[in-house]
Amino acid sequence: MQLKGEIMLNNPITINGKKVKKLTYDANEITPAMFAEADARKMVASGAKSGNLSGAVELDYGLHLYLGFAAITAVNPEIDIADLERIKGRDVMQVMRVGRNFIISSAGSEEDSSGEQSETTPELSTHQLQSSKEEE
Repeated sequence: MQLKGEIMLNNPITINGKKVKKLTYDANEITPAMFAEADARKMVASGAKSGNLSGAVELDYGLHLYLGFAAITAVNPEIDIADLERIKGRDVMQVMRVGRNFIISSAGSEEDSSGEQSETTPELSTHQLQSSKEEE
C-alpha cells in the first residue's frame, strides 16, 4: 500500500448523510499536530494512561490506525475522525496499513537520509599481516 491512494470499503459508512464506499488518503500530508492528535486519540480509544506500551512506534497498531485516519482527513477536511471511527471489519485493517506504511517508510528512510555513504574500515590483507608479524 502506498502513502497516497484510495481505500475501497467493504462496509460503507455514512458521512454527512451520504454512504461512502471509497476514501482517498495521503500520508505525506500528515502534520505534526495531526500526528500528536492521532497519538492522543489512540490513547483515549485504548484506555491507556501511560503512553506507548508496545515499546516501539513500529509496533503501535492503535497509532497506525489513527495515523491512517489522519491521512484520510488530511485530504478530506469534510470528514471528521469521529466519522472514521465507525469503520468496521476488514476496513479497519486497510486503514491501519496506511498508518503502518507511513511509520515503516519513515523509519526506513531515516537510515539513508544523510545522502552520504558510510565509511568502511579497510581490512589488512594477508600480505600486510605477514609483513607486520615479520617486523616483530
